[in-house]
Amino acid sequence: MPETLMTAPAHGAQGKGTPTETRAAPSPKPPGSGHGANGVAHFLKRHLRDYGMLLTLVGIMLLFQVLTDGTLLQPLNLTNLVLQNSYIVIMALGMLLVIVAGHIDLSVGSVCGFIGALAAVLMVNYNWPALPAGLVCLLVGAVIGGAQGWFVAYLGIPSFIVTLAGMLVFKGLALALLQGQSLGPFPDAFQALSAGFLPELFGQEDPRPTTLGLGVLLAVTAVIVSWRHRNACIRHGMETEPSPVFIARQAIIVVAVLAMSWLMASYKGLPTVMVVMVALTLAYDFIAGRTTLGRRVYAVGGNEKAARLSGVRTQRIAFLTFVNMGALAALAGLVFAARLNTATPKAGLGFELDVIAACFVGGASASGGVGKIMGAVIGAFVMGVMNNGMSILGIGIDYQQVIKGLVLLAAVFVDVYNKRKG
Repeated sequence: MPETLMTAPAHGAQGKGTPTETRAAPSPKPPGSGHGANGVAHFLKRHLRDYGMLLTLVGIMLLFQVLTDGTLLQPLNLTNLVLQNSYIVIMALGMLLVIVAGHIDLSVGSVCGFIGALAAVLMVNYNWPALPAGLVCLLVGAVIGGAQGWFVAYLGIPSFIVTLAGMLVFKGLALALLQGQSLGPFPDAFQALSAGFLPELFGQEDPRPTTLGLGVLLAVTAVIVSWRHRNACIRHGMETEPSPVFIARQAIIVVAVLAMSWLMASYKGLPTVMVVMVALTLAYDFIAGRTTLGRRVYAVGGNEKAARLSGVRTQRIAFLTFVNMGALAALAGLVFAARLNTATPKAGLGFELDVIAACFVGGASASGGVGKIMGAVIGAFVMGVMNNGMSILGIGIDYQQVIKGLVLLAAVFVDVYNKRKG
């Protein structure tokens, strides 16, 4: 819009005919209206963290699909991939919030193993039904998280020290509960948590119609929700992604959801734990991105002093993130125990490293205040696809660890580099 000159009486000199020249500000460009290649490139450059990992996951899956001669995306292997990474994804949801709040939790693997041992004692030794035993285990996990969170939030002890102590404590308690031996098997009702599949409502033939229908419903719902959110941002003058980027992202999501639904429907349908995992992911994505509690978590991690001066109860926020982490670690422990159909003294060993790596690979910042739920989920599947693909290719566990370590280091390096550049 061309600039125009207007005359107005000078402030304090009205009625004296003293004009002053002012320039009308150019009309702001509507958000999301930049469709040109330069606008798209500029947007992608500024939001590389948000889109880079999604493209990386797609690229890694295509690479291993080729290297494994199509084995990676076989329905059976895809189902195993989901089952193998479900408990990591579940814990990554909680760990992401802990990291965003500026803390870390090194005890999640030990808590996961301890809860599995507790579930085995209750259900195998004392014959508790699966549901009451599971609820007790979730409550115990939340209490464990709350105890560690209290030391961190209200006593000011660094989370690294508190959770390192917790890692040792609960590893020892798991050994004590199991008396150094594996304990199982679990009741069939409990095994269904990890080994079960969603019942088909319209027959069992392949491809299974219920699984396909749920996949289509999820894809359509995701597009509608994203479209409505984009329109709301435009109405309120907020920045939105350019239309080509929005359309491309929705197309990738729809194709991925429909393809996975078709592959799952060609085998046994949707695993029960996948339904739990997707429901939790959507719930935590909503909480983190669109609620007051979620915004306060980011505010505390971004600048705790400023958040406190703004009236945010920073100690309470930190405490709640650890309570939540403890409950999700307990749920992951139940899922892992149900998958193995036994509780072992070494259950959960090294899980904390995979969970933390998933968050950092997914774009979380080591200094807090930055990270997204979907990023953590994508990061977990990046690591999971790498593990699965390298195992199919026959790469030894030694070199797998080396490669995973280098990937984690590269992710943190990119985060630090972007901060210094900005």
